[in-house]
Amino acid sequence: MDGGPGFVRGRVVEECGGRAVIEFPADNWGDNVALLVSSLVAGEATEDRTFSRCRLVGLDLPAGLLPGPALGGRPDVMVGVIVKPSLGLRPGEVAEVVKTATGAGATFVKDDELQGDPPWCRLGERVAAVAAVLPEGVTYCVNVTGPVESLVERARRVVALGATGVLVNAVAQGLGSVLTLRRAGLGVPVLVHRAGSGPWTRNGPFGVSGAVLTRLFRWCGADVVIAGAFGGKLFESDEQVRANVAAGHAELGGGVPPCRVALGGGIGGGNAVTQVEAAGGPGTGGLVVLLGSHAYGHADGLGGGVAEVVEGLRR
Repeated sequence: MDGGPGFVRGRVVEECGGRAVIEFPADNWGDNVALLVSSLVAGEATEDRTFSRCRLVGLDLPAGLLPGPALGGRPDVMVGVIVKPSLGLRPGEVAEVVKTATGAGATFVKDDELQGDPPWCRLGERVAAVAAVLPEGVTYCVNVTGPVESLVERARRVVALGATGVLVNAVAQGLGSVLTLRRAGLGVPVLVHRAGSGPWTRNGPFGVSGAVLTRLFRWCGADVVIAGAFGGKLFESDEQVRANVAAGHAELGGGVPPCRVALGGGIGGGNAVTQVEAAGGPGTGGLVVLLGSHAYGHADGLGGGVAEVVEGLRR
């Protein structure tokens, strides 16, 4: 507010052509991610009638404020498969899908962001069935999005049952959920899905860029983040996807390691290689090429769809 003490107020340090750089005291929020988001990402500036435009397009945080990924990424490319809840699979059938996919060369499997704990595919039964067929070295990220009071308990349970990764819908669950899972010391990668970010990132005059959200996910502790796809079915332009990838891989300062970036949204054998090329290769943190409907609809079935991508990336 006007006239407030300087130790809590922001100050404009640069302004040009409608773009301003504002510096805020870090003590305003510390590592309270919910208040950071409430103030900078979705704060009153997006609601005040006097503003005609207010979009957050960049963000820097002091070194050490947030921990970053516990495991981070590696400079390689993984082929991943999404298990869709719309398939209506029982736990044993999910395990068969995973067995087929990994047998064809997939090294990354994830629940869909909408897959939870339905009566026909209970969470615990699904994880146990998949763990029984999961090859060593394959990452299986289980969706633990749900009631906030039992988030860590749920994550620890699935890891104990054999999950080798966890997935959380960070915007819907709250960005603080990523930090909570990071601090839980699960020993497995945390995959952040951006479900719910569309209203924030797709609105031109207001909101926040996808790259800023990616940086926040990474700062909070995401080991893997979703970035969209080049020329895919999702809304981002190629430039925006490239910025998302860079936000996962580029130097953040303070020793924050890079995270792995997952490309997904209309990827199959016909474009997987060009997706990796458009991303600039695996970079410092690595990539995951996520396969969905294209692989399931392959003429030779899921195994054929996965094998086509794996073979293409080997050339």
